[in-house]
Amino acid sequence: MTGSRRKRPSDASEAFEAIEPPRNTELIAGVLSVTVLVEVLGVLSGSEVWLLGLLVFLPGAASALCSVRQTTFVAAWTTLFVTTTVLVRDVAEGRWLDRALLILLTLALAVTSVYACHRRVRREHEMLRLRSTAAAMQRHILHPLPLVTEDVLVNGVYEPVQEDRLVGGDIYEVVASPWGTRVLIGDVQGKGLAAVGTAFAVIGAFREGAYREPTLTALVDALDAAVVRHNSYAEHAGDDERFVTALVIGIDTHTEEVQAVNCGHILPHVMHGGGVTTPPLEPGVPLGLASLALEPTTVGWFEFPEDATLLLSTDGLTETRAADGSFYPVDERLAKHLGLSPTELPRALYEDARAFAGHGGRHDDVAVLTVRRAPRL
Repeated sequence: MTGSRRKRPSDASEAFEAIEPPRNTELIAGVLSVTVLVEVLGVLSGSEVWLLGLLVFLPGAASALCSVRQTTFVAAWTTLFVTTTVLVRDVAEGRWLDRALLILLTLALAVTSVYACHRRVRREHEMLRLRSTAAAMQRHILHPLPLVTEDVLVNGVYEPVQEDRLVGGDIYEVVASPWGTRVLIGDVQGKGLAAVGTAFAVIGAFREGAYREPTLTALVDALDAAVVRHNSYAEHAGDDERFVTALVIGIDTHTEEVQAVNCGHILPHVMHGGGVTTPPLEPGVPLGLASLALEPTTVGWFEFPEDATLLLSTDGLTETRAADGSFYPVDERLAKHLGLSPTELPRALYEDARAFAGHGGRHDDVAVLTVRRAPRL
């Protein structure tokens, strides 16, 4: 079984394929073509030597697209061709100062281009090493989908809105605890690295608390305390405080009912028997704001039969907007995708929402999960 997660480079060698320089045969053919073109234009115009100045741009172009070795070849070829043409074809014409300046300019641009290419390639390798490290960290922070326990099979799609960010403000996790499987989906308020730091704090607290706390209310209290501690650190560091909307679900194989605590998050959808229902869970305050709540954390219950599918999402799906400002109609679009398997549904909804937003619309970080009970043996 494969997940719907977008594939990313797992190491620098794989990522380097995306910026692979042109092949040597293509490079040589291109350089020769430009050289011949300049020669033909020079002969036809009667200004052959002066048009050689056009060739000095070849090393500059190569430094932006080619490897260091290829750029060195282009620079050497350009310098050799310009020098040979100036010295061999125009010995009798005089004006040595102009010829000497053209040769020196060509040589200077050739050396500069090789140096610039070396700097570019080194920066690219540094960025690829950083991205490889980030990808390795991501595999430990947000486990790749699908996730499987004795109770459930979880598929989904996770897409940060910024392509250069591997982890956004949306979070998810699945933990097999002594009291059944606990599932978390959440959304950190705000953007940027500070929001990502809060996301890490909640995920770490959930993984620890899911094993330690026998009840969902105690688990949610532990998550709230983790956000409060992180906000305290953020305040001392000069960062903004954050809160986290979250939905925590407890699933036990021995009962068709599941427990859920809604901390101001998007309600789940239960797909069963060709229809879709939304459990009426009481909304609580987001994580980090429990001290403002007038009532203690409460647990809701709803039916989740063995052949049903539970859909969880963040507001990146529900708040997707088209160019005219209309919101993505999740319930309506979900009803049209009921025939899809739990593996296909998250990606289909995500792609549909992106198409709905179009180029002029608005979309955010998105996490969409489908939870399916594991077959009973």
